[in-house]
Amino acid sequence: MPSTDFTRTPLPRDFYDRPVLEVAPDLLGRTLVCDLPEGPVELRLTEVEAYDGPNDPGSHAFRGRTARNAVMFGEPGHVYVYFTYGMHYCMNLVCGPVGTASGVLLRAGEVVAGTDLARKRRPTARKDRELAQGPARLTLAVGVDRTLDGADACPAEPADSPFRVLTGTPPLPGLVRSGPRTGVSGDGAPTPWRYWIDGDPTVSPYRAHVPRRRAR
Repeated sequence: MPSTDFTRTPLPRDFYDRPVLEVAPDLLGRTLVCDLPEGPVELRLTEVEAYDGPNDPGSHAFRGRTARNAVMFGEPGHVYVYFTYGMHYCMNLVCGPVGTASGVLLRAGEVVAGTDLARKRRPTARKDRELAQGPARLTLAVGVDRTLDGADACPAEPADSPFRVLTGTPPLPGLVRSGPRTGVSGDGAPTPWRYWIDGDPTVSPYRAHVPRRRAR
């Protein structure tokens, strides 16, 4: 009988239908697949951040539903894409029951397939480990923009969506680290809801929030 590669099994929707603080660290080591017309890119997730909706001052959904964050209030397992700082897209996976508005920001990963296409999209990357080292770089490497907001990462058929998240190979528990989220200010700043694989070279450098100064 042919062998079955369980690392290639897509994660089911009920994987995401859990508290965000359970889902976020459990995404480490999983394989994100983004198959767009240019071709597929796959990456192993190495760094994520959890955002807990109305319970989290750092979340886009803290003050309620808007046109921008509406996907977060919907079915778990969908993709929430937002535009930030007037130049970057970031990608999240929606978690928890409908209406809870929690999600996991995908911060960094190792490109494991489609490297040539990722390099084409990220020509300024000096090394392959930098291709998806940070949330904006990650979305560039896999080709994500706002047009993919709301896409399903748990499609019934692969042709129904460009996204899938495969079982992959989760790291040993002793290699999972947590700490403050990058760039979060106010009451949500000290919350240790950033998770990463210890020692992985693709993890992005931590940066605390720095208030913007008004031009004089």
